[in-house]
Order: sequence, then C-alpha cells, then structure tokens
Amino acid sequence: MNTPELPHYITSATPNPINNRAPWYKNTAPTYAGIFLWFVFWQDAANAPFLGGLLSQGLGWALACLVISALVCYFLFYLVPGMLGMKTGLPLYIVGTSTFGAKGGFFLPGFLMGVLQFGWLGVNIFFSSLAIHSMIPALPAKLIMVVWGVLAAFVGLKGIQYVAKVATYLPLIPLLVLIALLAKTAGGIAGFDSLKFVELHRSLAPSIHSTLGQFGVLAFMLTYVVGFFATAGAAGADFGTNSRDETDVKRGGLFGIAGAIIFSAGISLLVVAGAYGSPVISSAAVVDGKGSLILQTTGLIPSILGSKAGLIMFLLALSAFPTACFSSFIAANSFKTTLPRVSPFISVGAGAAASIILALTGLAGKAIVVFQIIGASFGPICGAMLVEYFLNKGQWSGPRSGFNPAGWAAWLAGFIIGILPIINIYPVPAAPLAAFIVGALVYFICAKVGVESPVVKTDERGS
Repeated sequence: MNTPELPHYITSATPNPINNRAPWYKNTAPTYAGIFLWFVFWQDAANAPFLGGLLSQGLGWALACLVISALVCYFLFYLVPGMLGMKTGLPLYIVGTSTFGAKGGFFLPGFLMGVLQFGWLGVNIFFSSLAIHSMIPALPAKLIMVVWGVLAAFVGLKGIQYVAKVATYLPLIPLLVLIALLAKTAGGIAGFDSLKFVELHRSLAPSIHSTLGQFGVLAFMLTYVVGFFATAGAAGADFGTNSRDETDVKRGGLFGIAGAIIFSAGISLLVVAGAYGSPVISSAAVVDGKGSLILQTTGLIPSILGSKAGLIMFLLALSAFPTACFSSFIAANSFKTTLPRVSPFISVGAGAAASIILALTGLAGKAIVVFQIIGASFGPICGAMLVEYFLNKGQWSGPRSGFNPAGWAAWLAGFIIGILPIINIYPVPAAPLAAFIVGALVYFICAKVGVESPVVKTDERGS
C-alpha cells in the first residue's frame, strides 16, 4: 500500500504470504482449543445466581444451550473475521478499517483490543492466585496476585517466545483434570434430577427465590459463552492470516472453537450434574459448601477428588500462566501499533497495574460481568464487520476514509444495548448477542442510506 491519505500503520502493513501459512490443525484449532481449556472458562458452565443455576431445566437442555452458544460463536463472531484475515493476509486492526475507517480503526478495534486484554489479565490473576493459595496457604493471595501480574506482563513483553514453546503442552493439564473429574462423577449423571437439585439449592439458599426458565437458561448461557469469546472471535482475522484457504478457516473454527466449547464446558456440566446425582459426592459438596450450594466446577474438586484438590488447583493455575502472558503480549502489540511513541513498558505496565488492582479488589472475580463488558464492546464490532463483508460480496472493501460513521453508529448502538444489564437499567437477555444484532442492523441501515465514508484507493487489495 502506498497512499498519502492513509495512516502509516496501514501503509506499512504487509500481508502474510501463503508460503508462511500452515494447516488448521497446526495453528488455529490448537490455539483456540487452548483458550477454551482455560479453567476460568469452563468452571462456571453450570453457575448462575438462580436456583439450580444453569441446570435448573435439566442437563439435556443445558447441553443443548451450550451447543447453540458454540455455533453462534463460530458462525457469527469468528467466520467473517477469519475469512477476511485469510483473504487479505492482514491482521484485525487493518481489515477493521473497512468498517470503522482508516482513522477510526486506530481506536476500533485496534486500541480497544489492547485495553480489554487487561480485563482478561485481571481475571487470570484473580483466579490463578486463589488456586495457588489453596495449595500454599502460607502465601497471602494478594501477594500472589501482585507477583503473578508483574511476571505475566514482563514475560509477555520480553519472553513470550519461551512461553510459546511450553504453551502447546500445558493445556493437557486441564484436559486431564476434566477427564479425571468426569470419570469420578459419571456414575451419578443418570441419578441427577433437576427438580430435586433446585429444591436442594432452595433449602441451602432461602434468600434466592427465582429460577431460570428454558429461555432464561439459553440467554444466560449465550451471555456466558459469547461474552467470553467476543474478542477472540474478532481476533479470528489474525488467526486467518495463517490459514491457507477457506477449508483451514472453517475446520480450524469448527474444531478449535465450536468443538472445544462443547467439549470443555460440556464436560463441566456433566461433572456438576454427576456430582449432585451421586449421594456420596453430593453430601460431601454440601458440607464443603458450608451451607451454600457449590455450582462452580473447580469448587467441587475437593468433594470429588479429596486431598488432591490443592495440587490440582495449583496445576490448573500453572497451565493458565501462558494465557496471562499472551494477554500482555497482545496488548503490547496493539499499543505498539496505536501508540508507537509510547514505550510498551509504560503502556503495558500501566495496564498490568490496573489488572492487579482489579484482582486485589475482587472485581476481576466477577467473571461473568467481565464477559458481559467484553461482549458489549466487541459484539457490535463483529456484527458490523459481518454486514460490511456481505455487502461487499464476501471481499474486503479496503480502508475507508477517516471515521466511517456507519461503523461507529453501529458500535455505539450495540454497546449501549450490551451495557444496559451491567449498569442495571434493563435486563437485556443474551446481551452480547443482542449487541451483535443491533450493531449489524444499524450498520446495514446506515450503509443502505449511504452514510458510509468512501473507500480509499490503494495499490493492492485483499481478494
């Protein structure tokens, strides 16, 4: 690209050549699968602040809702960014300029992607530190949080190549843990009764009065899964730059996203149901819960595996460290592009400090709220990009001049809808998906009435 009208971050971008790419099973699928094997994702598959959680309408319906959520992630949030990355060889912050403009793309999705990584880092710091503390109680959890956050930021900036070498194998830890938990609880799955489960929860938590209906379970599952995935879906453009063709994009997503979601969170649901379907494990869980019902899968590990629980949580925390480093690494890359004059040590250091504060205050422990915020932020980005892609007949249109008003109107409208339940104004069901839909609709309307900014002519264009 060589056009004076375009910012340097666009003109300096070089497409990844085909000969540098690899099959889906060597890059996209295993990387995405590693994300979904992170225990912070699957541990809350059955958890919701209602009687019976997400199992209130039965195990079968919870699993069906999980499958629907996985397919929404694949078809609506990942596929178009993945195709754009594959066809152009260019990363998200470049292909996003066709939706948000050459100047607007600097902020959306560029800068925002970096900022939100620190939300993820805060969640990682919080849960990983508590897991280590359960193994080594003598170490204060808050001290671990500070050390964990500083180390993750430093390694993400300076030593990510070393983490990448072991990150391929560390996801085996949560995989083996899930299999072990399933093996111990499988015998109780047939005995799980959702009505008795709800009554057990009511007896232990008389202050909770409401139960999710079938639509409520589906909406909450969509919020949980789609919110978690939203930024990773848009990052499909970056994964797509390493895909050789459409088959790599599709299979990488089907196995690494849809398959991994169903596998990891599905086993988590089975473990919770099996634990409470087993009289022995259920009784132990009630005792371990000290008068409350444990719905978090990792919280059931002591009841299921006994004295080995501390070691297992320590290993799960260890397997999560590369994820923390990669969050810092992605943020650093984003800031290097959008804030080239600011040292990454300053920008990432400030972000890491914010992440540590989120963990120390416990705000990062509200993982589902974090998922909602991320879904509200990136849901409309994915929705607008999908519409722009199809209006341009499945091709990348190229960067649009300035700030594309259609993209920004779509993002603002979608973000407002997505954030409503978080600020307690209106309980929008499946808010991240609603934000996506609103963003898509607003972009479509704006494009049809002609408020898109013009495409800037370039010397080369992704096909």
